Amino acid sequence: MSQRTTSHLRARELQLSRGGRVLLTGIDLTLVPGAVLAVVGENGRGKTTLLDALAGTLEPDAGTVERHGALGMVRQELATADADGPRTVGDLLDALLARPLAALREHDAAADALADGTAEAARRYDDALARVTALDAWDAPRRLEVALEEVGAVTDRDRELTALSVGQRYRVRLAGVIAARDEILLLDEPTNHLDARGLAHLTRALREHPGAVALVSHDRALLEDVATSVLDLDPTEDGRPLLVGGGLAEWEQARRRARTAWEEAYRAQQEEQRRLQEGADAARSRLSTGWRPDKGTGKHQRQSRAPGTVRALNDRLARLEEHRLDVPPPPPRLSLPDSGTCAGTPLLRADGVRVDRADGRRADASRAEADSAGPDRTPDPSAPPRLPETTLRLEGGDRLLVVGPNGAGKTTLLRVLAGDLAPDAGAVRVLGRARLALLAQEDERQEPRRSSPGERRRRALSRLFSERPDVLLLDEPTNHLGISGVDDLLEALERTPSAVVVASHDRTVLRRLAHWPRLDLGEAVRCAAGRAGVDTL
Repeated sequence: MSQRTTSHLRARELQLSRGGRVLLTGIDLTLVPGAVLAVVGENGRGKTTLLDALAGTLEPDAGTVERHGALGMVRQELATADADGPRTVGDLLDALLARPLAALREHDAAADALADGTAEAARRYDDALARVTALDAWDAPRRLEVALEEVGAVTDRDRELTALSVGQRYRVRLAGVIAARDEILLLDEPTNHLDARGLAHLTRALREHPGAVALVSHDRALLEDVATSVLDLDPTEDGRPLLVGGGLAEWEQARRRARTAWEEAYRAQQEEQRRLQEGADAARSRLSTGWRPDKGTGKHQRQSRAPGTVRALNDRLARLEEHRLDVPPPPPRLSLPDSGTCAGTPLLRADGVRVDRADGRRADASRAEADSAGPDRTPDPSAPPRLPETTLRLEGGDRLLVVGPNGAGKTTLLRVLAGDLAPDAGAVRVLGRARLALLAQEDERQEPRRSSPGERRRRALSRLFSERPDVLLLDEPTNHLGISGVDDLLEALERTPSAVVVASHDRTVLRRLAHWPRLDLGEAVRCAAGRAGVDTL
C-alpha cells in the first residue's frame, strides 16, 4: 500500500487569473491520503479555475503545483465525445478504469509466466501482485457495477455517448471515477444530476476513499458529511483565501470570527476618518472667520494654534487616505428589509384549489415541473392531478415548507397562490391588500452573459425583497447560491415578519427548516390517485 500512502498534491503560492482579472492569490494547500478538502465560495470566485490548476490543465500565473499519484477528475460540465475520445459507454468506462484493468492483465500474464521457473518471472509476478493489491484492482469491476447502479447510470456498454443526455453522461463518468479509486480525486459539483440514492452512494464512496479528495460543492449536506478541511474563496480582509482545518462547523466558526473582525476594523476606520474630517473642518471654519480673541486669553492661544492644527489634521487625513484600502469594505450580506407585516394578520387563503393534467395548456404552464416529468406530456385521464385539491391559510409570521418529488405540484401550487395560474377548481383570495411576491426556480430576465448564475440569483432575491412583500412564495430559492448565500437567506427567512412558503428539495433547506410546518405534495398525490378532494392542511 506504499503507493497510496506516498501520494499527495501540494500547491504553493498559486495566483490565478481569468480574462485579465486576478481571481485568486496566495493559495497554499496540501492534500494527503484520507483528506477531503471542501472548496467553497460564491459563483465566479474561481473554484473551477482552481481545480483546473490543480489538475494541470491550466497553467497558474504564479506558484507551483506538485502531484504524486494518479488523478481522477469529474468536471461540472461535460462535453460530448470528440473524434479522438471514447465513443460508447464501454469505451469511457474502460478509459476511466485503465489502471486497475491493466494491472489485472499484467497480473494474469505474470502468473502464466511463472511456469518458466525463472527468478525474473518470480520478480515480475511479485511486482504485478503488489500493484494489483495497491490498486485494489480485483474489486474494481464490482465497484463499477455497484456505482453504476447506485447513481442511476446507463449500463449498456454499447450505447453511444452522443445519444445520452448530459445527466446520463455525467452519471456514467462519475461512476467510473468512483470505481477507479485514483489516488487523487478532483470533483466539481458532483451532486449535479443525482437523486437521493446517488447522493448516498457518493457520500459513502468519499468517506471510504483511501486517497485525497478536493471537492467543489454547494451541497452543504454532503460537505457536512465528508469534509475534513475547508478552503473558502470568498473575499477576506487581506485578500487571501481562508483555509480551515476541520469540518464545516469549524469553518463556520472561523469565518464568523474573521467576518466580525473585518466589519469591526472597517467601521473603526470609517469612524476615525469621520472624526478627523470633522476636526479639520472645524479648524478651517475658525480660521476663515478672521476672528481673534483678546491677547492673553486661552481662546487666543487656541485660535493662534489653529493653522498648525489644520496642518496636523490634514497630514493624518492624507496618511489615512493612503492606507484606506488596508481594510476594504466587506461584501454586503443578503438581507430582507422589514415588511411591516403584523403577526397573525390574515393574508391569503386557498380553498380546495386543484389543477388537472387533462388540460394540456394548464399542465404546460408549470414548465419546470413539466420538463422534469419527461418529454411525453400526453394527457392521461387516469393520472393524478398536477396539483391535488389543497386548502390552506396564511397569516403574518406563518411558515410553510412544501416538499415532494418532481411533478408533485410544488411549482404549480406556488403559481396558483401567486395568481399566475388559475386553478381548475377552488379559489385563492388575497386578504386585506396583502402584497405577494413569487420567486421562480429560474429568473427569466435578460442578464449580461458574463454574469454567473449565483450573481443573477442574488439580484433576483434582492429585487424581490425590495418589494417588502407580506407573503413570500419561494420556489427552490437556494438554486445557484453558495453556502454563505444560503446561510444569509435562511437566516433572513427565519427573522422576517412576512408569511413565507418555500418549495424545495435541497437537503440543507430540509435540515435547517425541519421545525417548519410541512406540506408533502407527494403524499397528497398518492392519496389523490385513490380518492378526490384531499385537504392537505
